[in-house]
Amino acid sequence: MTANTPIATPFDVDSTAAEVIAGVDLTGNRVIVTGGASGIGIETARALASAGAETTLAVRDLDAGKRAAEDIITTTGNDKVFTSKLDLADQASVALFVAGWDGPLHILVNNAGVMASPEMRTPEGWELQFATNHLGHFALTTGLHRALAAANGARVVSVSSSAHLRSPVVFDDIHFRQRPYDPWAAYAQSKTANVLFAVAATKRWADDGITVNALMPGGIRTNLQRYVDDAELDRMRAQSGGSRAVKWKTPEQGAATSVLVATSELLDAVGGRYFEDCNEAEPHQPGTRHGVAEYALDPEAAARLWQVSHDTLAG
Repeated sequence: MTANTPIATPFDVDSTAAEVIAGVDLTGNRVIVTGGASGIGIETARALASAGAETTLAVRDLDAGKRAAEDIITTTGNDKVFTSKLDLADQASVALFVAGWDGPLHILVNNAGVMASPEMRTPEGWELQFATNHLGHFALTTGLHRALAAANGARVVSVSSSAHLRSPVVFDDIHFRQRPYDPWAAYAQSKTANVLFAVAATKRWADDGITVNALMPGGIRTNLQRYVDDAELDRMRAQSGGSRAVKWKTPEQGAATSVLVATSELLDAVGGRYFEDCNEAEPHQPGTRHGVAEYALDPEAAARLWQVSHDTLAG
């Protein structure tokens, strides 16, 4: 397979996480899923646990996380499912989580996120969606670099969105200090950042055996849309282009692409790519809601984002 050949799999838009994980053995592997208490997070964690992985749900709400862990243990028979506190918008929380992790980490699924929230800022003054969806996961993943390297072939899964098609990262005003705040523009650039992170991290960490890929899970009704009603979602999708009606996935179908990126042997030593509906995405064509934007895979933008992120966290 050449670097330019898109990865094709036997799975598609209708596939479930259980179908993707069938036949995969993750015994002895250790996994973290952020936002693992609900939505596609819990179904991603359930699938990975069903294959024998020791699975940690990294969650803001510990009570919800413990309920999810108990549910996963009951349905999979795997009692190695744990819960740990993590608030991605709080850098102290991220640092505490990282400090508490010991030993190798084979799979990290950066799944948690916030969508189209009203204008909110962290104590540092960072725009909340960028701080949560990108900077929090950037700090988490770089903080766990040693654990990932120790796994000898670790994978990081960066859950992005087709919303990335709406905006590149606006480096001149990432945090909306000059331009008027727009919840969808803020969400869009944070999702572009998730793809650019995969590009930059794979380049930096390939010698450590770490690969990072990004994905679009599909349209799933979950807690992610708590700030957005159905009419607003329909309006934004119509504005995005494409005449086909939106196909809503179940959470089990929505988790399928994350699970594929985390486990498929077709992705061994493959990183810096973007997947949707369980296959590598083609370049975006105007007038559609599918594919990956050229700016999201731009290595120069990826390197710039890495530096900006590092400097922001260091500052």
